[in-house]
Amino acid sequence: MTGPHGWGYGQDDGPSEWYKSYPVAQGNRQSPIDIVSAKAVYDPGLKPLNISYESCTSLNISNNGHSVMVEFEDADDKTAISGGPFENPFRLKQFHFHWGTKPSQGSEHTVDGKPFPSELHLVHWNARKYATFGEAAAAPDGLAVIGVFLEVRIAKIKIKLSFFFQGTKAQFRSFNPKCLLPLSLDYWTYPGSLTTPPLNESVTWIVLKESVKISEKQLEKFRTLLFTSEEDQRIQMVNNFRPPQPLRGRVVRASFKA
Repeated sequence: MTGPHGWGYGQDDGPSEWYKSYPVAQGNRQSPIDIVSAKAVYDPGLKPLNISYESCTSLNISNNGHSVMVEFEDADDKTAISGGPFENPFRLKQFHFHWGTKPSQGSEHTVDGKPFPSELHLVHWNARKYATFGEAAAAPDGLAVIGVFLEVRIAKIKIKLSFFFQGTKAQFRSFNPKCLLPLSLDYWTYPGSLTTPPLNESVTWIVLKESVKISEKQLEKFRTLLFTSEEDQRIQMVNNFRPPQPLRGRVVRASFKA
């Protein structure tokens, strides 16, 4: 069964099939990757990451058929990241999650071969250089995504999920995603791509080293969501992650000394 997007995470439309419609899936800077910590190169020139999410402008939360997504108003640079490997500030557009059926899988990036139960992606775009998110998403330096690993522990993250079906959306105002970040902003960075079709190679990835705790109960809530809309047979939304892609000569840089 193919989802409304023509792609999904099932047997017939999952990551191993995406290249048929999106040939860039076999490109040289695809994401996610396995981060081999011993091979990451410490780069003292990398600036600390500056995250200003204070005047937060969240709009809505939705089940878009392949994840839970929270969208933000992105008319100005108030909710943005800067520093790190970037020349310009990048504006927050949305964040979403990837997760598995069980705690031993779910994240897209892995560290030394180890997956985490879930991964949060905060998607930002280069509004100084590009006029629209769409234009930025097609450019090699257009997007910046922060990846945060979620580990199952007694948690501080609580997100209310009450929209089970694909296509459902609810207002979700004044949510500050800062509460989803770990204390340490030590990061790895590398040039990569979107991890869902169209898989554009437009992303500078910032993967935070420190994970954030999420409760098993919260993770179970994610698993109650559905890939399908109300009229369709229910298909549980789980394992919505792409496996690690070949590095193809890319170097992962670290903002910290190992």
